[in-house]
Amino acid sequence: MANSAAPKRLAVLGAPVDLGASQPGTLMGPAALRTAGLVPMLAALGFAVEDHGDLLPTPPMDDPAETLPDNAKQYREIQGWVRALSGRAYTLARSGAIPIFLGGDHTLSMGSVNGVARHWQEQGRELFLLWLDAHADYNTPETTITGNMHGMSAGFLCGEAGLDRLLGDEPRASLDPSRLELFGIRSIDRLEKQLVRSRKVNIVDMRQIDEFGVGVLMRSFIERVQARGGVLHVSFDVDFLDPELAPGVGTTVPGGATYREAHLVMELLHDAGIVRSVDIVELNPFLDVRGQTARSAIELIGSLFGQQITDRPTPSNAVPRES
Repeated sequence: MANSAAPKRLAVLGAPVDLGASQPGTLMGPAALRTAGLVPMLAALGFAVEDHGDLLPTPPMDDPAETLPDNAKQYREIQGWVRALSGRAYTLARSGAIPIFLGGDHTLSMGSVNGVARHWQEQGRELFLLWLDAHADYNTPETTITGNMHGMSAGFLCGEAGLDRLLGDEPRASLDPSRLELFGIRSIDRLEKQLVRSRKVNIVDMRQIDEFGVGVLMRSFIERVQARGGVLHVSFDVDFLDPELAPGVGTTVPGGATYREAHLVMELLHDAGIVRSVDIVELNPFLDVRGQTARSAIELIGSLFGQQITDRPTPSNAVPRES
């Protein structure tokens, strides 16, 4: 298969949902990211940027045959969001653009990643999922402590049971847990930890980052994706960053990624040329300090799409396969 450059079209879609989180406010995230200059920044990098505005959820399903899961708060309303996002993500991925989903809490990835995975499944390509997050988000209704569904997103995407009718009639394209990379983790529940271990999900926690460095660990993951001819979805929760850098989140955990560590992650991903879709989630402007978190997120997305201080050629062995 011939090599080609990454697509130069980006499709931005907002998902103003905060029903899955412990406190309201992430529904303002898409507006904050746009206000901080996301679209003009991407356009200045040479991309054709299509801003599709904000998605509206489908009405909550009324399926009397469905037994609602225990311990999954706001299930019906989130179900409407996830169904709508999955369909739109599939359409955007098929268009040839790189979709960028603006959140919103992390439940949006249940729809965005599912729709993108469905597209790549049809193309015969494996979709890998990089979960940049302080939390594993691999709970199920059975293991969760809080019942907040943003903590079940990664588990759902890897086919875990308990939310089996969440997508309704929308096709479910689950990922094998071997294609999930939890990166920057520093908070995980007891039963969640047992589940992740049993599924052999790869976890890079902050202890490993301290010991080995971001560069070594991220290159190892990139090489694994490239060896399988895969493509990558980056699900970027802003609480991946240290709270000093990103205070505008509802679930801060001390000891997160530094400014330089986070930029190196994004720069290495750009050099690899494997990213084909992105989430930016959990930005809560109500908790932010003068837009600091939104600006940090914009700068990191800039690095992901090629913004750099000096011109460095992309390594020839990192050119992606033809999409």
